[in-house]
Amino acid sequence: MATDPMQTTAARRPGGMTALRAARLAAGAVFVIFGLGKFINHAAELASFRVYGIPSAEVMVYAIGVLEVAGGLALLAGVAIAPVALLMAGNMAVAIVVSGLGEGEVVPSLTLAPVLLIVMGFLLWTETRRVGRPG
Repeated sequence: MATDPMQTTAARRPGGMTALRAARLAAGAVFVIFGLGKFINHAAELASFRVYGIPSAEVMVYAIGVLEVAGGLALLAGVAIAPVALLMAGNMAVAIVVSGLGEGEVVPSLTLAPVLLIVMGFLLWTETRRVGRPG
């Protein structure tokens, strides 16, 4: 029987939650919060997207907001983890390059975004390994 990387003893925290699950839930909450910000603080987010040179900024603010809220909720619910992690990793990579490196925006683009990118990469790696194993 194959060992599930999501359930290894070394990754367990007290109370039975794995470190990976805790990271998934924390990332999901962060994505929901930042995604909601695209709607709640729309004018400021739109101004930022324009500064970053994002094409069709008016549409993209809403599209990224939907992606972050929906992706965050999926991570919180534990559904479609691999595809969501892939999409969110792409989102974070763009944030790092465009606003972090391109505009020098340290927080959150060169602090939180790289951490989220690493978490998404690890989720993608562990989830594809778990799904690909015969059960």
